[in-house]
Amino acid sequence: MNLEWMYWTVPTAIFFITIFLMIAGMLVWELVSPTIERRGFLRVPTTRGTRFFIGLLGTAYVHLAWLGLTDWPLWLALPVAAVWVFIVMRWG
Repeated sequence: MNLEWMYWTVPTAIFFITIFLMIAGMLVWELVSPTIERRGFLRVPTTRGTRFFIGLLGTAYVHLAWLGLTDWPLWLALPVAAVWVFIVMRWG
């Protein structure tokens, strides 16, 4: 049986550590200030955690679209994705 191991690069480790820290921060935020369900431009009742998840999914789609539609470096998609997450968390 041949098992191939994933080699962790520094950018990959930074990515997953950042996601973990953001989820931990959301947990602390929820414990300190429980969320209230509300409706925003997404037109469905969402909590803070739901909006965060939608923001992460949207970020993945922004990066995939960036890879598929442009020849520009992927790092340039980061500000676009950050704006998306901010909009979803604030008004979603």
